[in-house]
Amino acid sequence: MRDVFAGVTLASMNIPQVLGYARIAGMPLVTGLYTVLMPLIGFAVFGSSRHLVVAADSATAVIFSSSLSHMAAPGSEQYVALVGTVALLTAALLFLAWIFRLGFLADFLSRTVLVGFLTGVGFQVGIAMLGDMFGVSVSSHNTLAQGWEILQELPKSNLPTLALSMLVAGSILLGRRVAPRVPFSLFAVVGTIAASAACHFADQGIAVIGPVPGGLPALGLPEVSWREALTLLPVAASCFVMIIAQSAATSRAFAQRYHERVDGDADILGLSVANAAAAASGAFVVNGSPTQTAMADRAGARSQIAQLVFAGVVLLVLLFLTGPLQYLPRCVLASIVFTIAAGMIDVAGLLAIRRESPGEFYLAIGTAVSVVAIGVEQGILLAIALSLFRHVRQSYSPHTTMLVPNAGGRWAPVAAVPGRETEPGLIVYRFNSDLFYANANRFVDEVRGLVKHAPTPIRCFIVDAGTITDFDYYAAHSIRDLLDDLSRRSVRVVFARVSPYLRSDMDRHRITASVGEARIFTTLHEAIAAARGDVPKISVEL
Repeated sequence: MRDVFAGVTLASMNIPQVLGYARIAGMPLVTGLYTVLMPLIGFAVFGSSRHLVVAADSATAVIFSSSLSHMAAPGSEQYVALVGTVALLTAALLFLAWIFRLGFLADFLSRTVLVGFLTGVGFQVGIAMLGDMFGVSVSSHNTLAQGWEILQELPKSNLPTLALSMLVAGSILLGRRVAPRVPFSLFAVVGTIAASAACHFADQGIAVIGPVPGGLPALGLPEVSWREALTLLPVAASCFVMIIAQSAATSRAFAQRYHERVDGDADILGLSVANAAAAASGAFVVNGSPTQTAMADRAGARSQIAQLVFAGVVLLVLLFLTGPLQYLPRCVLASIVFTIAAGMIDVAGLLAIRRESPGEFYLAIGTAVSVVAIGVEQGILLAIALSLFRHVRQSYSPHTTMLVPNAGGRWAPVAAVPGRETEPGLIVYRFNSDLFYANANRFVDEVRGLVKHAPTPIRCFIVDAGTITDFDYYAAHSIRDLLDDLSRRSVRVVFARVSPYLRSDMDRHRITASVGEARIFTTLHEAIAAARGDVPKISVEL
């Protein structure tokens, strides 16, 4: 019963939002309701997560609408067919990901960059809604150009429209802070529909959305040419990446909160079925929505029963309550979307990233700026590239440390800097990454620099290999050359904390033969003892 009540509450809060998502997508408003009917049921049956709400989502809606608006007029029959094809292609990509167990792909989109991407989407959507909120026309598709057009058209703003927009947006934003569980968006929709019908807003210059068809969606697949389908494939791929990353992050977060297990691959199958159902029912791409999932959680939902009840309420609305929607002012719908966009601008998250990792903060900001300035599809591609670049950069230039005596006489790790040594004639060095072709030269150059600039001639150089699990061919070749060079300088090289996997790699690449069996150890203390010729009576802080 708790989930039943939560489903009804979720419907009251989310129905106005899915209408707003349809507005973002450039689709007929009723298709927003379609996204929380068959797609919602599809994921509830096939998905794994007990909490994830799969429905219309602003991020994916912006991705395909920003691309397809150049191919057909938003809301037209051709546009609806193109949007349905994107949903179908996305479902096919998700199905392939399920077959090949590609759920791990979600880990390749950095969470920090995802925060920047969604922040950029929030700015883009918010600016796009200002035209309807001010009652002015905007023709450009570029976000910056839209902002400039709105500034130029401000003197021509429709004052009643602007006043109503400010009232609705202000009430919803304030209401979220004061009473987040109260469906202020629903109150705004119901109240303005009643006022519009009674006071004839359309006759006073306040535009309304017009008739909304009711009843069940017509089933059938979209009809487009093969050429158009191939053109839409990159758009579907962008939606696919966003769905994989966002849905996985959301389902994992709520599973951890309630100490539950979640099957990422089963969720991918559920998402594939949900998008196939969206394509067949005339809707658009659906995604695991963090905001709607959080709403369901706050409402008390603990299983997909709440989502099934949500779908049941939507079915009743489609059958009996679409008539009054024709009186809904467009500025009210734009104001609701604007508040959704404002919620996507995660200032607190960005500041938290900045405090802990300034480098990642600049990556997130760069992603947000690219989304606003260039476009959403390009922004998500940049987000993926930046995520991978950050990972490669960390592996290419990892932190390196060496043990030196501290003020208390104990050995402690410090940055590896030429001119330091662990004790006269000995260096204990740690390279905090696997060795591969890109960072092998850095490893070799740093080792040579430490040996060359040591205060006393180095007799033994210990490589703490606790964080090294693998060598590739080029790295192994470079290390063998390094070992030969140091041997000519009468420097013994010892490897410590060598794991069985790394040892087999060293054997395969003939590093074991170069360094010698007697100089490979599984613990650091054994390596130090071998280097010094006795058992060290020291305390090593690692």
